[in-house]
This record gives sequence, C-alpha cells and structure tokens, in this order.
Amino acid sequence: MSTHYSVAVIAGDGIGHEVVPAAMDIVDAAGSRHGFSIDWTPYPWGSEHYRTHGTMMPTDGLDRLAQHEAVFFGAVGAPDIPDHITLWGLLIPIRRGFQQYVNLRPARHVKGVRSPLAEPDGTDLMIVRENVEGEYSEVGGRFGRGTDAELAVQEAVFTRKGTARVAAYAAELAARRSGKLTSATKSNGIIHSMPFWDEVVAEAVAQQPGVELRSVLIDALAAAMVSRPQQFDVIVASNLFGDILSDLAAACVGSIGVAASANLNPERTYPSMFEPVHGSAPDIAGRGIANPVGQISTAALMLDFLGETKAAADINQAVDDVLRDGPRTPDLGGQDGTREVAEAIRKQLVCSRPAECSAGLRRQHSLGR
Repeated sequence: MSTHYSVAVIAGDGIGHEVVPAAMDIVDAAGSRHGFSIDWTPYPWGSEHYRTHGTMMPTDGLDRLAQHEAVFFGAVGAPDIPDHITLWGLLIPIRRGFQQYVNLRPARHVKGVRSPLAEPDGTDLMIVRENVEGEYSEVGGRFGRGTDAELAVQEAVFTRKGTARVAAYAAELAARRSGKLTSATKSNGIIHSMPFWDEVVAEAVAQQPGVELRSVLIDALAAAMVSRPQQFDVIVASNLFGDILSDLAAACVGSIGVAASANLNPERTYPSMFEPVHGSAPDIAGRGIANPVGQISTAALMLDFLGETKAAADINQAVDDVLRDGPRTPDLGGQDGTREVAEAIRKQLVCSRPAECSAGLRRQHSLGR
C-alpha cells in the first residue's frame, strides 16, 4: 500500500524556480520505485509576493504551512529588495515559528569533483548549526541616526535550553557516526556568550556516552577545515559560526551548488523545512545553468527525515554517480545545464543496473551526448 506525504513547496526566487521542479521530478521517480508519493502543494511566496502585497508571505502563512509534513524550499533574495527584508520576511519566521532549531548541513567530497583543496578526498562531515537564536537575534537597534554619535547595537542571545538541545542533537548524531564531535567557539575573545556556550555544550555532550568533545576556536577551525577537513566529522556551532563554516565546507568539496541543508524540528511538533545552501543566485537565474545537485540532495535529506531512508540513499548514490562521471554544470567545471544534470541523475536513479548506467553516462558524456 502506497504511503502519501503532504509537502509544501516554496520555490521562492531566482534559480529556485529552476532547481525545485527538477528535484521534485526525482523525488517522484524515487517514490514510484519505493512505493510512496508526495502531494506537492505550491505556495507562490517570495520577492514577487512582496512586490505585489508588501509582504514576503501572507499573514496566515505559518498556519497554512503547518498543515503539511514538510516544507520544500528553493531560494530567497532579489537584487531590488534588501536582504534583511527577504530573509526576515520568509525564511526566519518559518525557522523560528516552527522551532527548527537544528540546521543540518552535510559536506562530503565525491571523487572526480574538482576542489580548490589539494587533497579533498575523504572529506565527510556534518555541520549542526543552531538555527533560531545566537547572533541572529532581533535584540538591538540603531541610535542617533545621521549624527556623529550614531551607533548600532546587535545583541547575541544564547539560552541554556537552546544551546543544550542543539548540542544534544549533535552528540547523538556523532554517536551514530565516529563518536567525535567538534564545537566551534571563540571564548578567548567573546567573554560572555562563548564561555557559556562551551559550558552548556560540554554538559549536554556528557550525557551521551562514547562521544569525544573537542572545542576549537573558530579562526583555527576555519584554517583547519581548509588544510585538512578529513579530521572533522560532526561540528556543532552557533548560528553565525555554523552559517559561515558550512559555506566554507561546501566550497572545500567543490561548490556551494552541491550543498544541501535541513531546518529540523527534531520533536516533529512542527514541520521541518528543507532548502539548499546556494541562495537565489540572481546572476545566473533564468540561464538554465544552475546546479540542481544541492536541491536534489536536500530532497534526499527530506525523504530520510520522513522515513524513506532507502529512497534517500538511492538518490544520494545517483547524485554521487553523476558528480563523479558527469554531466556537470559550470560551477563544477562542466558545460552542461540544469536539465541535463537532473535528467542524468533521474536516469541513474531508475536504472535497474546502476553500474551499467554509470558506464553509459561516462560514454555519453565523453562523446558530448
């Protein structure tokens, strides 16, 4: 008997309208193979909604999204609208309203993918970013505007509950992997919030037997990620540090275009949201060259969270095969488009003999199709 899932779709802005449909097709193909289906409900929210209505989404947007089991998100952002409006009008209200306090961002290098690093092979890490508080708070303001005494105050907010729960999630994840957990900190320079972070993380991790915790200053951690990323497995970080580290990790394994992420409410009280890291990329939007891998890998994260683990694994394997053998979009050194890459992944996914399909892809790609 087929299982049905209800998923809200927000393609959003820019390349979201190109990569989201491509990923949906692949999810549907995986569903046909594994006996489930997705009831997709599109919501036309984003910058165009703002231009027409003055808001990024309707006032009842969260209530409408709450009816679904997951939210599949593309990208947000437009050159003519300030970023703080697009972000705080759509993404952040969903993350915070639905208590999606874990932002899970994997970074794994696939052999054959060009990387700026000399030795990227073996990089396979998971960044667990605290997603609803920390440095990205609304507390603060600007004072004395237009005067010589003008100042801006931005408060970072760290709560015991918020820090402990994301640390506990990271420790549990590390226990299922290598047992090694790295915490990003800056307690030598930020004298209140970061020592607090260190203390609460250590207390939470101590509740998970068999997990080895190492705290590393964020500047040294960034350098080490570039020099030898293979030494890391699971990294837990505050909102700002996790955001920066995950983009750096994506670049280390080849391109931000391959980076997936999940905004999780682990208790499943609210729907979780799944979005790639790459953003709306207005400079290439509409040209058909956006890399769909980030969105497709994000779809695999969504299926895994919904319990369709075999389908998720199949998608990930198909993605790896295509990343290794081509076709590839320009951000990975190729000359192929969004449709060509997505179709190659779909074909690999539905192939009954994956090894033969991979060989076929190699031949096809070498001949220029």
